[in-house]
Amino acid sequence: MPPSAGKSLITGGTDFSLWPGDDHKNGAQQISGRQPLTPSLLPLPSRPQVCNKLKPMPTDLLARLEQWKTRFGAPDVHPLHQLLADLAGHRFTDADSLIRLHECLLFLRAYPADAQVLRLADAALFSFAPRIAALSDLSAFEDAAVSGVAGTSFSAVFSYEVARQLAARYPRHIEIDWENYDRAEKLGPVLRRFLPLVEEDWPVEAHVPFRAWVDAARPRTSTALAWLLGRIASLPLPPRDQADLYESLELLLVWRIGPRASRSRMRLPVRQPYFHRKPLLRRADIDLAQELDGPPLPVTQLARPEARKMLDLILDTSAMRYRELYGFTHPDPQRVFRADAGRGLQIVFFGVPPEWRLPLRAYHAGMFFKNGVPAGYVEVLSLFERAEIGFNLYYTFREGESAWLYARLLRLFRQLLRVRCFSVDPYQVGLENDEALDSGAFWFYRKLGFRPLDPVAAHLVQREEDRMRRTPGYRSSRRTLEKLAHSYLLYECADAEPGAWDRFTVRNLGLACARMPADDSPLRRIAERWTDEDKSAVEAIVRAKSGPDEARYLHLMQRHARLRAAIIELGGEP
Repeated sequence: MPPSAGKSLITGGTDFSLWPGDDHKNGAQQISGRQPLTPSLLPLPSRPQVCNKLKPMPTDLLARLEQWKTRFGAPDVHPLHQLLADLAGHRFTDADSLIRLHECLLFLRAYPADAQVLRLADAALFSFAPRIAALSDLSAFEDAAVSGVAGTSFSAVFSYEVARQLAARYPRHIEIDWENYDRAEKLGPVLRRFLPLVEEDWPVEAHVPFRAWVDAARPRTSTALAWLLGRIASLPLPPRDQADLYESLELLLVWRIGPRASRSRMRLPVRQPYFHRKPLLRRADIDLAQELDGPPLPVTQLARPEARKMLDLILDTSAMRYRELYGFTHPDPQRVFRADAGRGLQIVFFGVPPEWRLPLRAYHAGMFFKNGVPAGYVEVLSLFERAEIGFNLYYTFREGESAWLYARLLRLFRQLLRVRCFSVDPYQVGLENDEALDSGAFWFYRKLGFRPLDPVAAHLVQREEDRMRRTPGYRSSRRTLEKLAHSYLLYECADAEPGAWDRFTVRNLGLACARMPADDSPLRRIAERWTDEDKSAVEAIVRAKSGPDEARYLHLMQRHARLRAAIIELGGEP
């Protein structure tokens, strides 16, 4: 089962401000270095005086810090240095102020104006746990937008694989949340598999003390969660059946976030941080067509030990935000890559191993880091030259360079997969997604050049854009955004066949193939009456689906015009 906030197979909403008028600016410089930059290794230009005596936090001081998120390009950042130093000597008495401070520091760490800002932001974040310890009520930190702060905790339902990994890495910090678990009756059918006498209690008695049964069975050196996971893993069942058994429990876990494994401190090593000394790039500064035709981004395959550490960090980062992504739960550790996208942006991406691949679409997932700070994630589901893109920028960084980040992600996957059109699911722009509606997500994509496929939505867009031209500052109503959110969006590159995928959906394709045998590739069934040459090419495509990299599978698909035409026809509107 997914975390309680909802599993994100194609991302769980957009976490940034997307209204047409809410643009931000940017620009920057890089410095070089030989060692990974940590707070102790960063250059120290001039150390501002730190207030050592703790005193109540003036409300305007925090507001002044937040103003610096929109003051990139200021000729003098020494006032920011002093402000960050002053904040180190002030204590907070409420959770809301601490949340504001933490998220602002994290933003400035991802978008530092210079080395001193980076060092001071890191120093403040690395010592955040003692601030949390002074609070009595930490419930505000359980919200998915801010969860994962050092010294806090939250409860969620995780899948079997994620629970196993978290329990292995943080055995003293994650456990069954017995106090809030209200599905205890589901434990009976599972415990009976390895506690035979539980059937003297569970089937015939009311209010069975399942916690007492587990505590009586587990070794004193083991947690209840570790014991339960171990017993399920020992059952003579296939891995997927073990997962189904665990997930039938809907087991609520509590994760107490330690200082090291927290959003406050999770980083990639950065040798050359990118300092933003000019205004941040606005959406209006981004020409998506030009970005997509830019030179290839440098890509490096990670060695197995580094890949494993990276995958662990990515899963932890996602899980502490109540998110589970299919690719993060089932990654292919043999082929993990890192792309340097410029401006301090690194994209780590990978596919899934053959046993976890989808029947037809190629699957890739990734997380992107800004100056080493996890900033969001992406999921790509591709068929021929069409790719469905799920994009999630974490709430903390909504005032950063959202459009530029998105454009670089599309550029990378166009480069690797040779796709020529990008599709956005209605959920991404607001269908049953209040967060996307509140942010005006539709207009983020529209301003980059995406178009709605639904004719009613297309007409509505034309009306809204006419109103925007006539009335500066006009914003679409929520009711209008709800109507627009019923349509898929599509962006076609210059080399795409216009309109080829307008009527296609994967669901339509699945329904059209519903009567085909489930134990064989539908591609073979589609081609069974074709020429031997065509069938041979299809057979090569089917074999490539289980090969080392699904990119080759896509490249072979893109060369088979007859198969492409058949798939588009089957996936068209009934």
